[in-house]
Amino acid sequence: MKMTFYGQFVAGEDQEAIKPLIRRNRAFGVGTVLDYSVEEDLGPAPAGRQPQPSCTSAAEKERGGAEQREKKQHHAHRGSGSHRNGVASPRTYFYADEAKCDQHMETFLRCIDASSGSSEDGFSAIKLTALARPQFLLQFSEVLVKWRRFFHQMAMEQGQGGRTALEMKLEVEKLQETLANLGIATKAESQHWLTGENLGASGTVDLLAWNSLIDSRTKLSKPLLIPNMKTRQLEPLFSHFTEEEDQQMKRMLQRMDILAKRATETGVRLMVDAEQSYFQPAISHLTLEMQRRFNRERAIIFNTYQCYLKEAYNNVTVDVELSRREGWHFSTKLVRGAYMEQERERAAKFGYEDPINPTYEKTNEMYHRCLDYILEEIKHSQKASVMVASHNEDTIKFTLRRMMELGIHPSEKKVCFGQLLGMCDQITFPLGQAGFPVYKYVPYGPVDEVLPYLSRRAQENRGFMQRANQERDLLWREFKRRLFAGTIFSPNP
Repeated sequence: MKMTFYGQFVAGEDQEAIKPLIRRNRAFGVGTVLDYSVEEDLGPAPAGRQPQPSCTSAAEKERGGAEQREKKQHHAHRGSGSHRNGVASPRTYFYADEAKCDQHMETFLRCIDASSGSSEDGFSAIKLTALARPQFLLQFSEVLVKWRRFFHQMAMEQGQGGRTALEMKLEVEKLQETLANLGIATKAESQHWLTGENLGASGTVDLLAWNSLIDSRTKLSKPLLIPNMKTRQLEPLFSHFTEEEDQQMKRMLQRMDILAKRATETGVRLMVDAEQSYFQPAISHLTLEMQRRFNRERAIIFNTYQCYLKEAYNNVTVDVELSRREGWHFSTKLVRGAYMEQERERAAKFGYEDPINPTYEKTNEMYHRCLDYILEEIKHSQKASVMVASHNEDTIKFTLRRMMELGIHPSEKKVCFGQLLGMCDQITFPLGQAGFPVYKYVPYGPVDEVLPYLSRRAQENRGFMQRANQERDLLWREFKRRLFAGTIFSPNP
């Protein structure tokens, strides 16, 4: 089977099958994002160790349960999962083995080639949970979040509560005193650690410099200890990582490197999709590493920010500042978010703070705030670009208005738009005809692996579909009213 239909969605299994759709869209000025939408998630955990979100203490729990869970995941039947850790979701993918990750990589490569062979300016989307062991991404995320929280704790100690992430700057002398008092490092050790290249001009350390310290600190002989705010005990930050996990990290980076090089060679831009919040810190960190390497000359690697997350604005502003300092192209896709119900149910089940904005209105505010920040960056720099991935007409109008106010012309191709295939054609095609860069997300790959993607998209957009049905019913009622009143062709009935 070369093509499958799901409502108005069309999925292509190979380069030849997808060409007619890409050509048809291109005729209307619409580009394509080919999306091989396989993903992995954590399987059901045995008693004794539930996989926790990055804001909890999972990194301190025993590894035995996790290892047993990994063994179970290796033998889990694909149809056995309709719940993720007890939370309902359209489909659960279980981690199989490294060979499966390699198979996913090969499909991603074919997806890149298909995009290159059918379009001059296409995108290809990838998911990092399909390229790595999900449990490893969870553990790595925990490390990153704990390290960042340690920075905020030190900032609070220095009276900087309430500031944004970029505004917080630790005074080095005070930091050294705190580290010594906590028994983490002597002044001599911290001086060796806090080298001149990590310090600001005024003897301060900001979050970007702090994040860069992880690599250098792991090279020291003494393990890094940080305080656990619940137990008030010092605990090793890197207690989880084994030699095998180091190898898994290397294999994952090799896969990412292969994909990024193929995208660079073929002129395809690589869109790294956002995933669940308990994976996202690791995904974002690894994507930034790719951007630092491959976005020197032009925007090849695009990160994704989910604006239903409370931390979205801080994440965007910190990463934009990093790109400024290092001189590479900041490129991103902004979405509202795809896992809201799962995230909220999981937070309630495990008793941690809901990472999602409390209302749809707050999410809209966050989206427009992040978008406006990036548009301002585009105005003042030629090294920034954004895809506005939204079905919300107000967001599209907001973007067009701000582009006009800032003098950002569509021909610069610094701002593009994205919608799902079969949805919001009333937005996509007028934008394409008006000369704006606009793209349709097209499912690509084996049919059985595309269907879960379509299922989740249908769930995400059921509110949109309900509104569309309501509009259809209203139009039908109005049509019947005019028909029976004999005024159907009257301009002013």
